[in-house]
Amino acid sequence: MKQDNRQIIKGLPRRIALMCLDCGLIVLSYLIAILLRFDAENAYMRPGVIQTMLPWLPYILLIYMIVFWFGGLYEILWEYAGMRDLAQLTLLAGLATGIVMFSDLMLRGVLYRTVLVMGAVFIVLLVGGVRFLWRGVKSLAAQARSSKKARHRVGPRSVPLLIVGAGNAGAWAVNLCKNKNHSFGDPVCLVDDDLTKKNLRVQGVPVRGTISDIPELVRKYHIVEIVIAITSLKGERLREVINLCNSTHCRVRMLSDPQAVDENGNPTVPGYGLRELNTADFLSRDEVQLNNAQISEYLHDKVVLVTGGGGSIGSELCRQIIRYRPKQLLIFDIYENCAYELEMELRNKYGSKVPVATLIGSIRDKKRLDEVFEIYHPSVVFHAAAHKHVPLMEVSPAEAVKNNVFGTKNLLTSAAEHGVERFVQLSTDKAVNPTNVMGCTKRICEMLIQTFAQNTSMKCMAVRFGNVLGSHGSVIPLFEEQIKQGGPVTITHPDIVRYFMTITEAAQLVLQAGALAKSGSIYVLDMGEPVKIMDLATRLIRFYGYEPGVNMEIRITGLRPGEKLYEELMMDSEQNKMAKTAHDKIFIAPPMQIDLATFYTQLQELQQHLENRDDAVVEQLQKMVTSYHPNRHVNKDHSVSAASGNTGTIDKEELSRALNKTQDPAV
Repeated sequence: MKQDNRQIIKGLPRRIALMCLDCGLIVLSYLIAILLRFDAENAYMRPGVIQTMLPWLPYILLIYMIVFWFGGLYEILWEYAGMRDLAQLTLLAGLATGIVMFSDLMLRGVLYRTVLVMGAVFIVLLVGGVRFLWRGVKSLAAQARSSKKARHRVGPRSVPLLIVGAGNAGAWAVNLCKNKNHSFGDPVCLVDDDLTKKNLRVQGVPVRGTISDIPELVRKYHIVEIVIAITSLKGERLREVINLCNSTHCRVRMLSDPQAVDENGNPTVPGYGLRELNTADFLSRDEVQLNNAQISEYLHDKVVLVTGGGGSIGSELCRQIIRYRPKQLLIFDIYENCAYELEMELRNKYGSKVPVATLIGSIRDKKRLDEVFEIYHPSVVFHAAAHKHVPLMEVSPAEAVKNNVFGTKNLLTSAAEHGVERFVQLSTDKAVNPTNVMGCTKRICEMLIQTFAQNTSMKCMAVRFGNVLGSHGSVIPLFEEQIKQGGPVTITHPDIVRYFMTITEAAQLVLQAGALAKSGSIYVLDMGEPVKIMDLATRLIRFYGYEPGVNMEIRITGLRPGEKLYEELMMDSEQNKMAKTAHDKIFIAPPMQIDLATFYTQLQELQQHLENRDDAVVEQLQKMVTSYHPNRHVNKDHSVSAASGNTGTIDKEELSRALNKTQDPAV
């Protein structure tokens, strides 16, 4: 309380000064009102009107000061005032004028009402105008001081910066860079392909040309950094812009979500603002168009279970699902750290009451699964839990089968027994003509999906897609780590190719496929054109400022056990038989002909082999999946290697030939 009193006393001189200023402005306002009201032929009346009002002036000023004081006018910080504060001033001036008119009416009625009303208008204009004028003068002075300091300052804010995009995102980027609390650089110019914007200014920064003019503008204005601020830029066009920017050898960054700041410009999520480019940017594809109403229909107000919810795909599925406001989201995972981090992320973003529960357990444990279904009664299950690392599963095939095959069977059985409406299994392109244990187990999972679809009321489906950019253990994080350590960058084979999509795209299409709800279907996602891993490696190497084979070595290590050169999304029997769906990026593979009795007999035999040896497990997998041709060789020391492949360091001539074969026009 003492502290508050001291603050009030400390602010009294400022308030008294403002009150004295306002008294003078009120007198001036009434004088202007009298001059305007009695002009030309009535000018002779001015002295008499002034003489009549003079005795009343102290009372008028007192009324205005009391109303302004108790109305909070002198508590406003006019440096940050806006229309709301001006409205408050108008209301207070109107109230004071009303009191003056009422007092005059009750006592003598000698004051001219038109003068009082006109005076009130001028009081608002003068009192408000002086304050806003003072704010403008202070702002200009601050900018002048800032510019003077900037000329002598060396640091991040003096870095000349070019912004790509002169729309709303570009304006937000300019404002972000000019914010004194950040050090993103000084925006010098913008570019935009909309020719009508050329030579216009965005927040005082001129638009100097189009995107194709970037190299010339970089040289002309000595640009050091480029910021891409077009949030709608996707796919091939984004790759073209990124490669053009990279060709200037400037640092290139992208604008984060412009919605990630509050009304005061403060971040609402960590790491907002400008971010470095990543592989998802220059391997970007066109944005996925979703039927949100169709997805919401089966997720909204439902209990949804995601197994492997803490993993790369599982966690992104959870992030997407929560947007459709389920009754409850169940994150089920055996690894508690990632699951816990995801739960905290969702609670930080959506509030502590977001309907999320993290459950620890294994899909191998049928009793634990039954417990979860009995307590929470999920209606929809997304099954993303699996052992997925191909070389590791070649060393431990029995463990792959226990988790991927019999864990999935446990989950399907529990789900069917507890009335689950919809079951979505995540599959992989490695399930097509598999050469590894992991892919073969996933193929058996697809077979399980179709058998349960035929023999239960549960809608069961699998979604088959390729590699996901940036997922745990994938090739891109490995390449990035190798480049940061100075190389070499290791590639298993110069001709190896893979399908890629972003984690977000994969999760969105899985949700869309789940909405299609044709039980027993194997949905195949359109992965676009396959990407050569050699090409991907060279892009990353150049992205980090090195030249492949010159100052960054590329080493060929040979195919790993279970690995093949080309992944496929369709089996030979599925070629030309893929059915279209309502979504242009989702197709349906033709159903498999499965003899249920034979299949379950083979499953029992497979379970018996788990107790024996890994070789017996692999042999049984070959019996169950006739298209499985293992690329593995067990050595005398019990290690496993690929049955075929080559190794060695690629020389410059060989690298040149490989690059010519894999060169992407966008690079």
